Amino acid sequence: QVQLVESGGGLVQAGGSLRLSCVVSGSYFSPNVMGWYRQAPGKQREFVAIISRSGSTDYGDSVKGRFTISRDNTKNTVYLQMNSLKPEDTAVYFCKVVVGVSIEYWGQGTQVTVSS
Repeated sequence: QVQLVESGGGLVQAGGSLRLSCVVSGSYFSPNVMGWYRQAPGKQREFVAIISRSGSTDYGDSVKGRFTISRDNTKNTVYLQMNSLKPEDTAVYFCKVVVGVSIEYWGQGTQVTVSS
């Protein structure tokens, strides 16, 4: 059974940084795509960043230039380095991976709160 465990969320002041981690266990194959999404209260879940197994990345417009996604295939772990955080970055951040052709798994989420 595939499980995703996120960590690294917390409370930070505007302008600060946080690094999220998501460890994937139970998958025989390294995920093809690993990514991060977020959901603020009362809003729809929003795309943040994704990274392919080869290292190609894509970012949501609101985080470009501030967030960096990376992965360690030997550890089945994806990271999200978040710099220059803003209050509008406050949300629950979810890790998602795609295994095989299109099987998706989600983590339970980690809260990020940015104070002004």
